[in-house]
Amino acid sequence: MKPSNNENRTLPSAPATNRFKTIVMRTLLLFAGCMLCSVAAVAQVISGKVTTVAGAAIAGASVHLLNTDRSAVTGSTGNFTLHVPAAGVYQLQVQATGYAAAQYPVVANVPVQVQLSTVTRQLDAVVVTAGKQEAALQQLPFTVTGITAQQVKAWRLWDVKDVTAIAPNTYAADAGDNRNVTGIRGIVTTSYDQAVATYIDGVNQFGLDTYIASLVDVERIEILRGAQGTLYGRNAMGGVVNIITKQPTDQPEAFADLDAGNAGLQRYTIGARIPLVKHKLYLGAAAQYSASGGFYTNTYTNSKYDRQHRITGNYYLRYQPGNNWRVQLNVKHSNGRNKGAFPLAPDATSALAHPFVISQDANGTMVDNTINTSLVVQHSSSGIQFTSQTAWQKNYRYYANPVDGDFSPLDAVSVINNYGKHWNKVNVYTQEFRFSSPAGNTSALQWSAGAYGFYQDAPVKQATRYGAAAALLGVGDSLFTTRNTTNTYNAGAALYGDVTYRLTPALSVTGGLRYDAARQHKRVLGEYRHDPPTDWMTSFADTAAMVTYHAFSPRLSLGYTFSEQLFGYLNYSQGFRTGGLTDLSGDPSQPPLYAYQPEHSHNYEAGVRQQLFNRSWQVRLAAFYTTLSHAQVPTLLMPEAVTIIRNTGTLHTRGAEAEIAGLPLPCLQLQWSAGYTHARYQAYKTTQNGEPVDLSGRAQVFTPAVTSMLALQYTHTFKGKQPLQVMARGEWRYLGNTYFDIANTIQQPAYSLFNLRAGIQAGKYALWGWTRNVLNKKYISYAYDFGAAKLGDPATYGVTLEVRIR
Repeated sequence: MKPSNNENRTLPSAPATNRFKTIVMRTLLLFAGCMLCSVAAVAQVISGKVTTVAGAAIAGASVHLLNTDRSAVTGSTGNFTLHVPAAGVYQLQVQATGYAAAQYPVVANVPVQVQLSTVTRQLDAVVVTAGKQEAALQQLPFTVTGITAQQVKAWRLWDVKDVTAIAPNTYAADAGDNRNVTGIRGIVTTSYDQAVATYIDGVNQFGLDTYIASLVDVERIEILRGAQGTLYGRNAMGGVVNIITKQPTDQPEAFADLDAGNAGLQRYTIGARIPLVKHKLYLGAAAQYSASGGFYTNTYTNSKYDRQHRITGNYYLRYQPGNNWRVQLNVKHSNGRNKGAFPLAPDATSALAHPFVISQDANGTMVDNTINTSLVVQHSSSGIQFTSQTAWQKNYRYYANPVDGDFSPLDAVSVINNYGKHWNKVNVYTQEFRFSSPAGNTSALQWSAGAYGFYQDAPVKQATRYGAAAALLGVGDSLFTTRNTTNTYNAGAALYGDVTYRLTPALSVTGGLRYDAARQHKRVLGEYRHDPPTDWMTSFADTAAMVTYHAFSPRLSLGYTFSEQLFGYLNYSQGFRTGGLTDLSGDPSQPPLYAYQPEHSHNYEAGVRQQLFNRSWQVRLAAFYTTLSHAQVPTLLMPEAVTIIRNTGTLHTRGAEAEIAGLPLPCLQLQWSAGYTHARYQAYKTTQNGEPVDLSGRAQVFTPAVTSMLALQYTHTFKGKQPLQVMARGEWRYLGNTYFDIANTIQQPAYSLFNLRAGIQAGKYALWGWTRNVLNKKYISYAYDFGAAKLGDPATYGVTLEVRIR
């Protein structure tokens, strides 16, 4: 993927927004007309009964046909009935509280008997949508970790960054503003364009500004490791975090969770899923309020620094006009107030010597409002399955009062960006059309194809104020302000296709290709004024540029089923992180509107998955080798807080991964995931203070050499008229040596964290007590290349009350 020649010229306004809306509206009207004119196919029936191994009926079991919207809940007799659009062989997923999830092949009009084992006897059969279609994780020809809804609770996952080490070679951390930097296998997000993409309910969370990190009402989390460019496109060169929220059934249900802990922690979550008209119209809603009194104390103001609260919601309305159609509107939002953004110490040594103590003269309050909406239209027939997904994402993020730019009590530098609602507001529009083989298709050839388009508008205005003490930092002057105005427009489109062919009953081959094209327009203006305030003077004239990129992302996989319990695979895939144009800064050696190229990754991996002893144990092993060319290395220029990106050299990363889970005793479950990554820059030449510097051979940033997570959970059920379940759980997380700058001068040595959780569950009520970082380990979780560092959370503890009504 190469940029076109840079063109400096004046840009028009963004009429592409109106064109995009017109195209989307016409498309939706076309779909509506098709629905009104379609003739429903003759429905087929899948029916059966869900029982225990001993034959007792299981009431309240959730039954779902993969890759369809057909779901049901068993009644008191354990029976269920589902209508499907055509005859065929379908995959049935069955889940029930206290039982291991199972998957069965079923045939239309042939009743099936489903037997479930208890969770003390068998592990879940995990289903994922990592390949853009629901499938058993056991049979996928690439590396993925699936975290079920029950595991999300057991691990106490409240934020995307909490998946660190649960998936091998995965690291995520908060940079100080509630936005996570994520890395997988040494391929790391270090700028606004991610190296690891995040998808929520099929929608690409386009950038760090617009994605919602809080986890609310989650059904499943999937971590795809290795390049995923073919199916997921831009910025998925390290992998994908794929989050799926819970969907409705004809069984009404409601829930409420209350969490309270030290440091003023509060978290209240309520939700309900209701069939307004059975088999036709469904409503769902989940809302959460969270707050924290903060861990940091600001000695300059003698007050808590990082107090914050947030309201997050997920709402949907689903309409099924017939057996073959589904229309779903989804709205998600996150509204946060952080009274102490960027609680950073000047350096790592200070952060560890004086933990959770800072001294800053500017107490910045960050306002962060995000809304994500999507409309999904799906049609299924005997020959094809079609899905359209239209999405809009918006983020308005500003500092209500200035942020300290020198992280000290000096009146030296502060950052200002509160210039009204026309600025620092990001809008993203995306549209995806996807065609695929229908569910129930028994052909040896399975396929999917699609088209994707996006448009992004990001106007930014930000000023840097140099106070009376600015000269002490070597600025050379004081009492003046610089202001940069940047308007960025991104637009692009992609076509992709993916085919799996079963060569023999045991051997299958998968091949795919994606073509992406994108264009970025950027306009910059630099201004200056000195005290006493006067009119703004132009320091860098209003200038514009445009750059265009193209990329091909192929993949090729071989999967071999040695037996029902043993599967092996080889996989090659490519991915890329998009290029762009640099921003305006005060450094004359870093000119603005300089085009930097995309990064490209080539991923090679091999793996095996083994189920043992009637699925009471499972082992997943993988080895990988990845090369990255045109490495994008960002430099955060302070005190202006402007990131400059340059392509500098190549990176090679290799390693191995293991995931083992089992039931050593009927009531004891073990989970262990471990990863090793050796990520080094093969060529990295840059300049510092005008002198050439060769950093070849240095380790990649935000990449622990080793990740390990071990969990032991004891569960015992006391039988009776009202069964009572008791659970106790311990976790040990280990992270190896981690660097935070390419020169490898800022590092966190290897460390361990311990977590505990215990409680009881009786019917619709559950009560848990928990503590995280039990030994109160002090460690650096994030540091900037200029030195400022942030600690990971100290020891926290609290209780959780859960209520479930069905």
